[in-house]
Amino acid sequence: MKKIFSLLLIALLAIPLFSQDEEEDYPVRFTFETSILADNQTVMTPYKGMMEFEIHHRFGLVTGGHQSLFGIYSPSNIRLGLNYGITDRIMVGAGATKDLSFWDLQGKYAILQQTESGRIPVSLTYYGNIAVEARADENFGPPENFKSVHKLSYFHQLIVARKFSEAISVQLAPTFIWFNAVETGYKNANFGLHAGGKFTFVPSHSIIFEYDYLFTPPETDPDGDGTDNFDRTLPQIVIGWEKGTPTHAFQLFFANYKGIIGQRNFVYNKNDYWEGEFLVGMNITVRF
Repeated sequence: MKKIFSLLLIALLAIPLFSQDEEEDYPVRFTFETSILADNQTVMTPYKGMMEFEIHHRFGLVTGGHQSLFGIYSPSNIRLGLNYGITDRIMVGAGATKDLSFWDLQGKYAILQQTESGRIPVSLTYYGNIAVEARADENFGPPENFKSVHKLSYFHQLIVARKFSEAISVQLAPTFIWFNAVETGYKNANFGLHAGGKFTFVPSHSIIFEYDYLFTPPETDPDGDGTDNFDRTLPQIVIGWEKGTPTHAFQLFFANYKGIIGQRNFVYNKNDYWEGEFLVGMNITVRF
């Protein structure tokens, strides 16, 4: 009788445990390797208390052959950034970029996370930044019209991603950009779309890609004099390789833009990837 009672008690205690395992729905892990794909953000955020140190480097355009060592000797751009996970879903960060002396503050919130059961089929993350150009005031038009707020710009994305398998992850991000001050012909409010993804061909090694398109390009003839004063804004394209480890991520790629800050890349890119106007870029992310 005691044995039967003991077995019954164990069974009763085990039922809640099994029920809990069945009810729990865990989020999909490692949709992307890190917070950035190349220049665009991903749906990923650092875990609570984790810090990410980012190094973005862009060489010059691959022109001039051996004289510029395929862009390595040409003027380059670099950004140093630091991110912190306030919670498993909320990230804040800051960074500094060489070109145009940009300083930026950024934030990210993972609204939805794709689950292993498929109950939530996609991940949804909001990303936004505010950037200030620390260049001299005279770069922002006539002194009598200058205000400090003219140096500010804003970037917003709503990133939707799905991990289809251990090898394939894809994301789309409607994008809104606002500049407080722009050159003649350019728009303060800009809309675009980002598409990106990765294909893991062997463990820890992936092919990555990005494609960014601007729906509100600048006017090519803002003065109305019949001449094209501006080249058209071109889509941004990235094709590269990514290596991930538990504490580091390294990305090496070809891109046709070097702005690093998203609002600059979307609105001001003039390089045609398919005409050979591209550069070598790399990112290093260190997690601790």
